[in-house]
Amino acid sequence: MVRNRKWIALVIMCAVMLMAAGCGNGSSKKTGSNAADSANAPKELREVQLMLDWSANTNHTGLFAARDLGYYEEEGLNVKIVQPGAGGSDALVAAGKADFGVSYQEGVTLARTQGVPLVSIAAVIQHNTSGFAAPVDRNIKKAADFEGKAYGGWGSPVEEAIMKSIMEQDNADVSKVKIINMGDADYFTAVKRDIDFAWIFYAWTGIEAKLRGDDLDMIYVKDYSEALDYYTPVLVTNEKLIKEDPELVKAFMRATAKGYDYAIKQPEEAAALLSKAVPELDKELVLESQKWLSPRYQDDAPRWGEQKESVWKGYADWMFERNLLDQELDAGSAFTNEFLPDEL
Repeated sequence: MVRNRKWIALVIMCAVMLMAAGCGNGSSKKTGSNAADSANAPKELREVQLMLDWSANTNHTGLFAARDLGYYEEEGLNVKIVQPGAGGSDALVAAGKADFGVSYQEGVTLARTQGVPLVSIAAVIQHNTSGFAAPVDRNIKKAADFEGKAYGGWGSPVEEAIMKSIMEQDNADVSKVKIINMGDADYFTAVKRDIDFAWIFYAWTGIEAKLRGDDLDMIYVKDYSEALDYYTPVLVTNEKLIKEDPELVKAFMRATAKGYDYAIKQPEEAAALLSKAVPELDKELVLESQKWLSPRYQDDAPRWGEQKESVWKGYADWMFERNLLDQELDAGSAFTNEFLPDEL
């Protein structure tokens, strides 16, 4: 979900300092036998670090499938999937301390406008599946119904800006919303105790609500504005790796695309892979979430991962117009489709 802008700016500043200090791509290296080993030695695998944006969930299934079905190994890669640290994945990927990461369009946009060379190399999900969710007994059927209600958020300016944007279309006033910073509090606990609605990703929290028998009213932000149908999440790397080792990026993306293709075509088997890889996850939630999300990875795009400049420009322009960016984004440099395979 969205994060506090000041926090993001601090992370970006740290990334710039790391790069200025001469940090290279420190995590990619060869492992296994050297050139003096016999011809019968096992194939060398290159170590690659992939950092998630959040705890593992069905947004990431294709990554685990690519790893556990051997697709990365087929490309000569030993991909280690790691949880994000306190600073998230963007700063470490930008500084070359992780080769690839899971991010989101807003984070990449902020980074690019701060001079940090993150590049999005694939859209994990083609359309924005996030929105504002409320228990049905709060009677929130449209954005105007936010008035007089308590919203639980993370303290990011983007949250209020999006609420304001969609409420204005219903002739409503965001100043009449009580905004509560609930941090990482559990949604289901918060709506019973402190708030009326919150911003969620339906594929996870919405499906969990359904399994709990908790009926929700869901207002998707993309339904109010084409500019808000942005990519979240995305896969990222940095400009240095793209320039110095494009073959690594191509190999990683060939395997990753195969992993998501597997998750698209075989959601139940893919869910089982994720549950095995991350056994602490609720298996029923993983399965039902995967069945809902699998057709949405590619959706109406010509191939999984495809990104459009109009989507990057539309959301960045929306952010700039609302003073959420200090300068306009060069949308064409923020992403690339160059490394997506034409065929699997």
